[in-house]
Amino acid sequence: MQDWLPRSISSLKDYSWHKFAADVLSGVTVGLVALPLAMAFAIASGVAPQAGLYCAIVTGFLISALGGSMTQIGGPTGAFVVVVYGIVARYGLDGLFMCTLMAGAMLVILGVTGLGTAVKYIPRPVVVGFTNGIAVIIASTQIKDFFGLKIEKVPGEFLARVETLARSFHTLSPLETGLGVFALIVILIFMRFVKRVPGYIVALFAGAALVVLLKLPVETIGTRFGGIPSGFPGIKIPQFHFDLLRPLIAPAITVAMLGAIESLMSAVVSDRMSGTKHNPNVELVGQGVANIMSPLFGGLPATGAIARTATNIRSGAKTPVSGMIHAVTLLAIVLFAAPLARFIPLSVLAAILLVVSYNMGEWREIPELLKLTPLEIGTWLVTFSLTVFDPRGPRIHSQGNRHDDGLASHRRVSPRRPGAHPAAQGNPALRDHLPHPRTFSIWRH
Repeated sequence: MQDWLPRSISSLKDYSWHKFAADVLSGVTVGLVALPLAMAFAIASGVAPQAGLYCAIVTGFLISALGGSMTQIGGPTGAFVVVVYGIVARYGLDGLFMCTLMAGAMLVILGVTGLGTAVKYIPRPVVVGFTNGIAVIIASTQIKDFFGLKIEKVPGEFLARVETLARSFHTLSPLETGLGVFALIVILIFMRFVKRVPGYIVALFAGAALVVLLKLPVETIGTRFGGIPSGFPGIKIPQFHFDLLRPLIAPAITVAMLGAIESLMSAVVSDRMSGTKHNPNVELVGQGVANIMSPLFGGLPATGAIARTATNIRSGAKTPVSGMIHAVTLLAIVLFAAPLARFIPLSVLAAILLVVSYNMGEWREIPELLKLTPLEIGTWLVTFSLTVFDPRGPRIHSQGNRHDDGLASHRRVSPRRPGAHPAAQGNPALRDHLPHPRTFSIWRH
């Protein structure tokens, strides 16, 4: 029975006020770091910023409370961005919520049966090729907001998107570009010289302050989405479309496998940095329960976030209590400071995601991969190419419009195309990670 206890319970036997104080400090710190990332990931996924916040609050608390890692931080991550966008564009928000519930159930099954550890046999070139591709896609979708380009709709295909961005580059806004560059410089300076202070949150607050004090006419969360609702996230049972169950099986498997890989890799990073040992099966059960609950509050899929986990440990986290306090910190911000979010400039959020996309790209792994066999190099190249260029993959269309019911997004579903499910009609269409550890060995044939 002890083997199935969450770390939050097993850590109580020697818990102390000293550990609690350390957990509070680290929890508040990583909560502030998670604030801009949660909103940015939601916007990039094609949903309203509050969906990312609700996900970080609900799953951040549950992953820490029920998981098998001492210091892991859970929430929305960049790895899900393209996958989530594709699901919403094709099946609508209800389809996304159903898919997340299904993926959560799969994660619970993986954990209970002990099959979750099988993800370590996924070939490393596949993992690196996928994350390389996702990083490139995320970065390309942020160019419009970073430079303030006047584009009504950005094509979903990568090459067409690049062509459209190039043709419209003359419409850039010097003001929004300046804000974006300013945010980028601030983040990089703090990452390099003031590592104990979260550069993301400094750039976010500084950008919002400039908008308010100088009354800058730039696009913000308020102008595009109408702000973020304040108050507790309400429980809302998703509308189930039983005819979507079969077509959502494949996307749900994708979300579940991504969640399993990400969470276990993040847990390994946590172990190495903190000197602890995680329980992979309990971790996957906790991740599964969190993903089952997230859609009930309008949240996104979630998994372990490596960079936030590393920040948590560097800030002095001792137990899973720090992760729960990180969620409570975000909830307090939503309850008491949500109206201020309308001043956050989108060019600053774009700058944050550009840094995130670079950090998640695992570019330092490429020279090592090139030393491997031709088969492994080919696997990496094919995975990268399919992720970025496959015309059957998720398509991201950017528009500067609002949506109903507070689920606003600047990326709307395009007019119905052949194959789009009827449930998608009328609905809206990170890794904030350090380079991955070499935990998942390359599978040599």
